[in-house]
Amino acid sequence: MIDLHGKRAIVTGAASGIGRATVALLAELGAAVVLADLDTDRGEQAAKQTGGAFVRCDVSRRADCERVVRTAVDLHGGVDVLFNNAGIIRRSTVCDIGDDDWDLVMAVNVRSIMLLSGLVVPLMAANGGGSIVNTGSGWGIRGGGRAVSYCASKGAVVNMTRAMAIDHGPDNIRVNCVCPGDTDTGMLAEEARQLGESPDAFYADAADRPLGRIGQPRDVAQTVAFLASDAATFVSGAIIAVDGAGTA
Repeated sequence: MIDLHGKRAIVTGAASGIGRATVALLAELGAAVVLADLDTDRGEQAAKQTGGAFVRCDVSRRADCERVVRTAVDLHGGVDVLFNNAGIIRRSTVCDIGDDDWDLVMAVNVRSIMLLSGLVVPLMAANGGGSIVNTGSGWGIRGGGRAVSYCASKGAVVNMTRAMAIDHGPDNIRVNCVCPGDTDTGMLAEEARQLGESPDAFYADAADRPLGRIGQPRDVAQTVAFLASDAATFVSGAIIAVDGAGTA
């Protein structure tokens, strides 16, 4: 029922994990996709596999974000879908996180959404509307241990989504947030490493939720595709947990 033919999309954090799965699904459903990521090798590989265009991008830098949007306009004539997915995590408490790590988490997880959305909203408004999807987290809805900067950043993403939906709804721009639970990506493995825990034990603990497993990137991608599509034309300002009932 979801058809994205004619849709022009930008996906950040596109080289791996949820971003890469979403690029693959959007392309499969007919969208033209511009992929943005710092990882050139995997980003170019993902673009080649999906027929998209890759732009190396530090999403915390305005000039890089401008280059991504300019590429989308030059190649496809505009942007209908923006998936603000790039993100990082630093596992620490407020007592032991350094200033640089705090600033980096906020820059990648929060500032990037402000930058790219601010560039894309005028294009969408001039074209009659569009869909912005932000990646939040279950820890943007409730707290978690030894993850203060990540929780703060994802809480910001959740409420930014609501504010953006209010501001840009009159231009027919829908803004929604997907909140994944623990998902089988490189970030989850990196969390285990940062905490010094056994990956097997860490993953087993992450699967302790009503559906009895951790998420897969395509689980989240399917929700993003729905929100990007005309099947969701009256869905805006929604915060959707994709977490196997973990936050329930």
